[in-house]
Amino acid sequence: MSEVSEDAFVNRDDPIPIIRFDGAGSSSASGAPSQAGTGHESDHSDGEAPTPRRRGIRDRLSAFRDKASIQDKLVEKLLTQVLHDGGELPPEEPTKGKTGSLRTEKPNFSLPQMSYNFRRFNSRIGVVFVFQAKAGRLLSWKYPTHTLSFLAIYTFVCLDPYLLPLLPLAIMLFGVMIPNFIARHPAAPFSLSSEQAIGYSPQGPPLAPAKTVKPVKELSGAFFKNMRDLQNCMEDFSQVHDGVVALLVPRINFSDEALSSAISVFLFAGCLFMSIAANILPWRFIFLVIGWAVTVMGHPAVQKQIEGAQKKHLEPNQQTANSKLQNWIESDIILDSAPETREVEIFELQRLSDPDGEWEPWVFSSSPYDPLSALRITGDRPTGTRFFEDVRPPQGWEWSEKKWALDLWSREWVEERIITGVEVETEGERWVYDIYYEPEDRIGVVEGNKQATPPNGKAKAAPPRSGWEEGDDFEGRRGEWRRRRWIRLVKRKSLGAGQE
Repeated sequence: MSEVSEDAFVNRDDPIPIIRFDGAGSSSASGAPSQAGTGHESDHSDGEAPTPRRRGIRDRLSAFRDKASIQDKLVEKLLTQVLHDGGELPPEEPTKGKTGSLRTEKPNFSLPQMSYNFRRFNSRIGVVFVFQAKAGRLLSWKYPTHTLSFLAIYTFVCLDPYLLPLLPLAIMLFGVMIPNFIARHPAAPFSLSSEQAIGYSPQGPPLAPAKTVKPVKELSGAFFKNMRDLQNCMEDFSQVHDGVVALLVPRINFSDEALSSAISVFLFAGCLFMSIAANILPWRFIFLVIGWAVTVMGHPAVQKQIEGAQKKHLEPNQQTANSKLQNWIESDIILDSAPETREVEIFELQRLSDPDGEWEPWVFSSSPYDPLSALRITGDRPTGTRFFEDVRPPQGWEWSEKKWALDLWSREWVEERIITGVEVETEGERWVYDIYYEPEDRIGVVEGNKQATPPNGKAKAAPPRSGWEEGDDFEGRRGEWRRRRWIRLVKRKSLGAGQE
């Protein structure tokens, strides 16, 4: 298990450290290894027979492989009971992209495919951990000459940003091409005791095979090192995610509206400042200072000084600063305490039963059902509810007043809707009546003379006269329908804690 192939990328340094926050994830981080260790011990104790001496490493690996296959089969059996088609999710319908062509089909979830992909991924992820380990050594000043060289290159790039396109080319040349050439043309071996030292010469044919990148073998030492680093990286991501959520989300999700509003004000002020001063700021110097500050803070001696200053100056005054900020927010940020209110309307429609009869309550509708409305033209009946108590507020709103109020200004809403062919009642109950037109005002209809009907047999009603009439104690005949408007205030309904 300790054998590592030289052709594979694997982190040969210390394990990837796990990020820790104060009191965050201590239980999960500390509890998981103990449970895993207990499980491995029980597996080995169950699978190994008592022998006078320890079994070989290959026997242990073969036993581990057998147990892993048994566990995979057991999990597959369990998933088969939950999912259909042998532990696979039902296939989704293909979706078309913007151009109309079908998107690339991807396999659905499958436990064997998931296990196979994880093994392939773990065999090839070592290059990421190698880069992570080298970056950690560089920023932690493990080799000061390397860190100072990095700072020198960073300084040149900050002072002359046009060197930035040169950087990847130089890395490719000096970090990849030249080492691979030296691997093909190695130097001649010599010892310190030899009398003559042989210098390096790249002349001649290649003496060694070319270096290749191969995935590590399964169940090898490098494979388990990758699994170890992958495990730690998953814990790092969980810790960082929980830390960022605990730090930012309560301040930006408007659970505390005063604090989130203050942050929004600062961000808006920052946008204004950057839109004006972005072109005059010394960005080269700013990035240079930031890069040097971040790198210097990684030095062990500087970290000790920062921790001491934090305990001595920052922590004692943190509570005072937070209280001052909170007092400023409470005194400066003014929030709307009253919910948003709107005015809603409903129209009470009544129909005349017969020319000499009484008005019959018909329906409460959201439309005035005027002579030129779409429902009247198509001959449909008005929609709504027959009783006032059945009228409900819009979705997401609730009543702000207890009762409906009659709109006494019928003339205004008639003019706003440009309703014609109606008579507005200025006093009394403020009804708006349809105007009745005499038969001689109709087209193609003559009472008592059937020959005056058009050849197609259909009579057309005369269009309503333009405008509307204002009447009081109207003595003539009115139309079939009348309506009046009721209004009521509604307010936004506040969501409960479980619905946020």
